[in-house]
Amino acid sequence: MRRVFASITAEWVKRRWWMNLLFVFCLYMTFVYMPFDLFLKPVADDEEVWLGFTLHGWWAKATEPLHWLIYAAGAYGFWKMKRWMWPWAAVYVAQVAVAMLLWNVIDPRGAGWAAGTVAGAVFLIPTIALLRSRSAFDSS
Repeated sequence: MRRVFASITAEWVKRRWWMNLLFVFCLYMTFVYMPFDLFLKPVADDEEVWLGFTLHGWWAKATEPLHWLIYAAGAYGFWKMKRWMWPWAAVYVAQVAVAMLLWNVIDPRGAGWAAGTVAGAVFLIPTIALLRSRSAFDSS
């Protein structure tokens, strides 16, 4: 049991604490949510958001593998701290920030400019942190 704990601890200290959160999020999306979304969620309930625009039904289902690939690449990239993660992780999170703003303005369920600005600003925090972390990804 000590070896398992030591192995997990050694893995955890490879990254900054907030990168571990992103890593765990990518793992969750890759191994839990995206398989559920792709294989179990009914097409009628399916939605995918790309750059703030919501796709529904079969259009959403057709783009899910791309989301799955992005999260899997993120999980692998954070696990191995791959060089190619910089700047691509930041670019992806930046487009999420833009998407949060646009979705709140474009989608009828959105809460408008103010909420979109706040939501987008929240995602700018990890975007900036990732952009400033080039040296963390230089190890492999």
